[in-house]
Amino acid sequence: MTELHALVVYVPETHLEEVLQAIGDAGAGRIGDYSHCAFTSPGTGRFTPLPGAQPYVGEVGIEEQVPEVRIECVVGEAVLDGVVQALRAAHPYEEPAFMTWRVNGWW
Repeated sequence: MTELHALVVYVPETHLEEVLQAIGDAGAGRIGDYSHCAFTSPGTGRFTPLPGAQPYVGEVGIEEQVPEVRIECVVGEAVLDGVVQALRAAHPYEEPAFMTWRVNGWW
């Protein structure tokens, strides 16, 4: 059985398709004979850029709220590093918010 990880990333609505394409092309969301599988849900990202930050949105020291989309998908362990690299390259934020953890798969 392939070792699987869950990947969750938050992306501004303006870059949703670009990030989905990049991580899918890197191997995220492969389930059986399907590729680019993901679940998305809308929400609001909140953050305050600290001194030294170069924010894509907002200003240092001022709290920001941005319409974002949560992307969830599975990633095989063998391609996880490449998927994270693709995510970082396609994501507009200086520090994209994402997390991964091992999961049990059924395929």
